[in-house]
Amino acid sequence: MKREYSKHETDYIKTYQDQGYTVTYLFENDQLIDAETKIAYKPEDIFIVAHQRYEGMSDPDDMSILYVIETKDNRKGTHLLGYGPTADLEEAEFFKDIPKANYSKNADINELT
Repeated sequence: MKREYSKHETDYIKTYQDQGYTVTYLFENDQLIDAETKIAYKPEDIFIVAHQRYEGMSDPDDMSILYVIETKDNRKGTHLLGYGPTADLEEAEFFKDIPKANYSKNADINELT
């Protein structure tokens, strides 16, 4: 049976925060940065636990991907990436560079049971 989630990013973020994914990650200088500790991570340091795409109902340019992340040093949190016409290409490339082996086999939030 699938879990029932809202279709809004903030609801997913809250759900994962309640499960211990409390770090907010920012993208700066071709690295993912822990907003609190300022520790920087490269693509190979990142493990994707789950991800979900969103599209705004009233604005087709309002598109994002929520990544649920664990790092090599066991920090857990989330990162919201804009995509589509207004996406940051360097940020998108960073996520493309994360090794496929670092993605959970159940990484799509909609597939979680």
